[in-house]
Amino acid sequence: MLRVHFTAEDLARVRVASGPDFLWEISNSVQTLQRRDGARVFGEWRRWARPRLSDSCRLLSPLLPPHGCSPDFLTPTHGEGETLHAAVDTLVRTPRMRLRTDLTRVAASRRLPGWTESLARGDVAALRQLGHALHTYHLEALAPFWPRIHAQIDADRIIRLHSLLDGGTDGLLAGLGPQLRWRQPVLEVDYPVEQDLRLDGRGLTLQPSFFCWPTPVTLADGELPPVLVYPIDHAMDWAQPTPADRPADGALGPLIGHTRAAVLKAVRTGSSTVELARLLAVTHPAISQHVKVLRAAGLVTTVRRAGRSLHVATAEGRALLRSSGS
Repeated sequence: MLRVHFTAEDLARVRVASGPDFLWEISNSVQTLQRRDGARVFGEWRRWARPRLSDSCRLLSPLLPPHGCSPDFLTPTHGEGETLHAAVDTLVRTPRMRLRTDLTRVAASRRLPGWTESLARGDVAALRQLGHALHTYHLEALAPFWPRIHAQIDADRIIRLHSLLDGGTDGLLAGLGPQLRWRQPVLEVDYPVEQDLRLDGRGLTLQPSFFCWPTPVTLADGELPPVLVYPIDHAMDWAQPTPADRPADGALGPLIGHTRAAVLKAVRTGSSTVELARLLAVTHPAISQHVKVLRAAGLVTTVRRAGRSLHVATAEGRALLRSSGS
């Protein structure tokens, strides 16, 4: 179990990350790719991704096994919101002491391949090779699905916003899911090892992750900026068909009329079917049909939690609203 200890100051400094973190998604997905559980959520993606990965990507597996600890430097917490290029650039500039400390800790529990000795010394060629592997893996395994990954994390952020508005920080922490239990001033987290994280006034970043599975994860070094990465709920069909296979404009043809435009505008900050029907004075079946068309066009995503469906405009949907002046 992981126990996160809060002070009063920490409660005022809890925040939800602004979007997906490239390196956390890469790290979590490499680990999830090697697992066999979670087939209902990740099985289709695993079958799609495994034969497409080039040899350079296989450098990542020894550093990111499906079980056990991984080097903290693979997920620097100060690159949030940047491009993948900027995040990888931060990683390849990791100080030599951090490289050595992290890899020594990992090597204490399992044998690492010989090339990691050069990495631990801060060898520039080894770091560049690692950076290239990260870029290549993202391109081959994640980039085709990135719009959906981003949309579902956006939807989770809307859920957290509702929890915060309804119950304050207590409501936010208490609503993170069954794997996390808020017993003030301690957040208990299902975790494979015993660990205590004392925030000591530094606050906590909550990072929603598409590929985090099956339990939340944090950094091994408690002196680093505190972050708790937690799994989000998934649409079961997210990997079938792949975004690349979606027709470019076929699904957008029916996207006309005032009602559908009003639905898209209303779900910019998240709305349920019941809320949309009440707001727009339209029947539930009609709302469901409008949302189905918007979802097929990639303009809306739907997440289900505790028996409630929440519809949220995707980045593409919000861009369409902006372009129309809505």
